[in-house]
Amino acid sequence: MTLDAIGIAGSALGVHRKWLDSVADNMANVNTATSTDGDAFRARYVIAREAEGVGGVMVAGAAFGDAEGRLAFQPDHPLADDDGMVRYPDIDLASQMGALIMAQRGYQANAAVIDRARETYLAALEIGRR
Repeated sequence: MTLDAIGIAGSALGVHRKWLDSVADNMANVNTATSTDGDAFRARYVIAREAEGVGGVMVAGAAFGDAEGRLAFQPDHPLADDDGMVRYPDIDLASQMGALIMAQRGYQANAAVIDRARETYLAALEIGRR
């Protein structure tokens, strides 16, 4: 059972790490401007699912935000079109901060599960040596 807990929590660590990576990438590109004839940076969202047969979770893929983004009037921007417009990603920084906190807490919780399971396994080995 302890080894199952380590495997399941380990798989969740991997998913949370990918989630943290995607949120960090989204946040880093929230102010990335492009010209209006190009696509905006597309936010990436991790899709997780149950790892059937083995327990745990896995990354099933990614979903991407809208390439349309949002237009902003910035006539002094070097990428501005003739109307003074540039394209930015349609990323809500507040929701990304919320996702960052959830992913971080999930990562920490699963790391604690692995640590406690390892301690339990080692204690069981010590009992067996007596």
